[in-house]
Amino acid sequence: MKKFFVSALMLAFALSSVSAKDKKKTEDEGYVFTTVKELKITPVKNQNRTGTCWCFSTLGFLESELLRMGKGEYDLSEMFIVSKNYKDKAEKFVRLHGKLNYAQGGSFEDVLQAWKEYGIVPESVMNGLQYGEDMHVHNELESASRAYLDEIIKNPNRKLSTAWKKGFDGIIDAYLGTAPEKFTYNGKEYTPKSFAAELGINPDDYVSLTSYTHHPFYTEFPIEVEDNWRWADSYNLPIDELMQVFDNAINTGYTIAWGSDVSEKGFTRNGIGVIPDIESMERSGSDQDRWLGLSTSEKDAEIKKMMEKPCKELEITQEMRQQAYDNYETTDDHGMQIYGIAKDQTGKKFYMIKNSWGTDNKYKGTWYISENFVKYKTMNIVVHKDALPQAIKDKLHIK
Repeated sequence: MKKFFVSALMLAFALSSVSAKDKKKTEDEGYVFTTVKELKITPVKNQNRTGTCWCFSTLGFLESELLRMGKGEYDLSEMFIVSKNYKDKAEKFVRLHGKLNYAQGGSFEDVLQAWKEYGIVPESVMNGLQYGEDMHVHNELESASRAYLDEIIKNPNRKLSTAWKKGFDGIIDAYLGTAPEKFTYNGKEYTPKSFAAELGINPDDYVSLTSYTHHPFYTEFPIEVEDNWRWADSYNLPIDELMQVFDNAINTGYTIAWGSDVSEKGFTRNGIGVIPDIESMERSGSDQDRWLGLSTSEKDAEIKKMMEKPCKELEITQEMRQQAYDNYETTDDHGMQIYGIAKDQTGKKFYMIKNSWGTDNKYKGTWYISENFVKYKTMNIVVHKDALPQAIKDKLHIK
């Protein structure tokens, strides 16, 4: 009996030792993700050298909505929407005597509003490549159209002519193509508005949500960022309730249009987004010695290596979110689409992100973004109103 007890104890110790070594080895390896929930998306696109992520992400989101609705797979024209928004923005820019952000950026609302007012066309009808490029490059387009508007608002004739809008439209159309009044798709003739009507998406069914304390919770306000040039409102939720929306949406079949700051060190070009606890990394026991004497760039390189595998992250609070926004540390950088939930080898939750930077990365256009990153750096999201938990819909008085 004594020999059996000693043998069992030794076996338990050996198994425990092996388990600890296996766990340590697993954590030291690069990320290994297991999908928990994955929704249907359309193929990853490449916005290339443009600031049109807002359009690529929102149309990708709406293409997933069509899949959810059983409408089939569509490839919709980003540049139809971009063209309409340039023209809308130009009119507002002139009315405000140039006191409006005029740039390539925009918001999710720009797509929904353009869809509602102008309709939509397939990519095959308007690809927006009318200027000798195989991929989108908008630097010249932005510069040329802005220079034109700057001259218009100088008002050299002492009043605005009846030609300035046609002149501006001509610049946009020269680069992106003229939006068709009618087109044929799959053997049927449409206008942009009749095509949108047949697809069956109602832009009024979609809501924008955010989480900041400088406005009351459960009210609406326009997020104060330059690209929100339409001054579109977002519902304001406490961060824990906003995170409930993320999970409820994915788990009930709805993808999410996600606006976030991606200028963080933890958002890598190779498909990972985390909020590393850098101070903890630098204090990590005997490893602390290796940080001494390193330059800033050398430390950044070390931190980058450590983020290529599971690492300790900061715990995020509402106050941290607000401080980062108030101090310009959280900025309106990038729009993407959230379409799933995964876990890494340590059991930590990550969201699966469809990006619009092409497929030349480790995960072929997908990013895995930790729950902490999403909680900290989300600027706003757009979801179908039915993706909200009923208790939150009630608080926001959404029917």
